[in-house]
Amino acid sequence: MSTLASLALVAVGAAIVNNVVLSQFLGICPFLGVSKKIETAAGMGGAVVFVIAIATFVTQLIYGGILANPALLAAGIDLTYLKTIVFILVIASLVQFVEMFLKKKIPSLYESLGVFLPLITTNCAVLGVALNSVTNYSDLGFGMSLLYSMVYGIFTAVGFLIAIVLMAGLRERIEYNDIPKTFQGTAIVLVTACLMSIAFMGFSGMI
Repeated sequence: MSTLASLALVAVGAAIVNNVVLSQFLGICPFLGVSKKIETAAGMGGAVVFVIAIATFVTQLIYGGILANPALLAAGIDLTYLKTIVFILVIASLVQFVEMFLKKKIPSLYESLGVFLPLITTNCAVLGVALNSVTNYSDLGFGMSLLYSMVYGIFTAVGFLIAIVLMAGLRERIEYNDIPKTFQGTAIVLVTACLMSIAFMGFSGMI
């Protein structure tokens, strides 16, 4: 299989088949909390795409260049156990940058995202993508591992964007429906998320 075809499979698998929210159930907090309106959901999805893309690139560089550096490993110095705490620091720094940018340039979106924007720091989807990248692709060589990790990270984030925007669209329509009292509020949102997850399971036959 050619590299291009392999990258295409990684992209489709990350965005659709193994959707980070609907298949791996990561990033549920912003998925449920910021999906009341399409505009807000798209803003959150865009912020997550940016953070995951840059975080994947930086963490892969740090992991391959420092933590799992062949010269250090050959000298008996293994720093790979530090990857989780290092990745969290990188993600936190990127989220602070995004927060400052939105506060200055797009204050309306900053206000609408509210507490969920800084929560990207603790969004398990972002950390999960970084950890999965170094786990699954670090043995391909530094250049190829960086390429595969970037494709995986970006399209995983795109999958998050697709899921949260779809949920927002459904929730906007649900508001005008006659829902039984028992299912009103959070209950119908969770039922909707479950049905979306079942629907996305149908893509599992693609790869």
